Amino acid sequence: MRSIWNGAISFGLVSIPIKLVNATESHSISFRQIHASDGGRVRYRKVCELDGEEVPTAEIGKGYEEADGSIIPITDEDLAQLPIATAKTIEIVSFVPADQIDPLQMDAAYYLAASGATAAKPYTLLREALKRSRKVAIAKYALRGRERLGMLRVVDDVIAMHGLLWPDEIRVPEGVAPEGAVSVREAELDLADALMATLGEVEMDSLHDDYREAVEAMVAAKAGGGEQAVAPGPPAEGAGGQVIDLMAALENSVRAAKASRTGAGSPEAEGDGAGAEVTPIRRKGARGGAGAGAAPKAVGGKKSTASAAGGGSRAGAGAGAGAGKKSTASAAGGGSRAGAGAGKKSTASAAAKKKSAAAAVKKTAASAKAAESKPARAAAKKAVTPRKRSSA
Repeated sequence: MRSIWNGAISFGLVSIPIKLVNATESHSISFRQIHASDGGRVRYRKVCELDGEEVPTAEIGKGYEEADGSIIPITDEDLAQLPIATAKTIEIVSFVPADQIDPLQMDAAYYLAASGATAAKPYTLLREALKRSRKVAIAKYALRGRERLGMLRVVDDVIAMHGLLWPDEIRVPEGVAPEGAVSVREAELDLADALMATLGEVEMDSLHDDYREAVEAMVAAKAGGGEQAVAPGPPAEGAGGQVIDLMAALENSVRAAKASRTGAGSPEAEGDGAGAEVTPIRRKGARGGAGAGAAPKAVGGKKSTASAAGGGSRAGAGAGAGAGKKSTASAAGGGSRAGAGAGKKSTASAAAKKKSAAAAVKKTAASAKAAESKPARAAAKKAVTPRKRSSA
């Protein structure tokens, strides 16, 4: 790697010769300006506004513009004579925990390489001291004509330095947060936590620049004379606007995230999706009301009537009809017992009490009627018996 700055790290009375190397590189695609009608390059020329002549780079200097527009020339000799201790030195001023550094302050990143064999020992000493203390070093240095703030930390076996913005360069976020009081429910927070847990972690190496790859593919296709691939259209207007139902959006997000992680057709994804739509209270009510409560209660009153009618039929109405009614009464009795058990588990309502009272009244009336008709049935039986014998 090519160094961009040579100097030394000042660690108390210890001086560590180092070289500054860029730790990052840009892969962004840049375009040239052309004349749209004929494709000719559009170029900028540095021209002196006094004589109108183009000025070569060797003749271009620096100047400071004052408020009234006048220019004060500044030479490299003027800058070299400034009494700055950090002109060629990275001066460590303190050691602090890493969490005290606001990420908003972080700027460009560099690697610090030991310069020469004599720098290896003090370089390793500083690196191991930073590792053991679990702290970062705050330092000052001068680069590209200005003094800067930096943070030194260990990356693998290398000391890296992050350029930091000065505290007064961080703007206060006034007028950025939503205006007015906004309340968030616990259920919404729970769903947000579930979505975060479902998305989980990601390997940073797996992330890449889709836009840059699409631009490269487009350029390659145009250079080869082929047709450009049609990219998916932009989302419809309003798709990214206000959220109509935050809870529904969170539930759908959790469901989609789980489907993408485990597969849309897997049992785990299907079970999680069903649980998000139907609450336990609604499922319990559906089983108790529709499956066991309504139908048995409807036949609860018929049990007594059917039992009384069955008793009368056994006396004289015929074996076939009595057996049929007895079967009905047994079925009704079994249903009423199931309905009563389910009804007690679900609710003890006033309507159920009224039905029970009405059933008791009907049972008493049926018993009285059966008692009154018993002598008549006995007389009829005696009258019928002689006829059957004479006919035989």
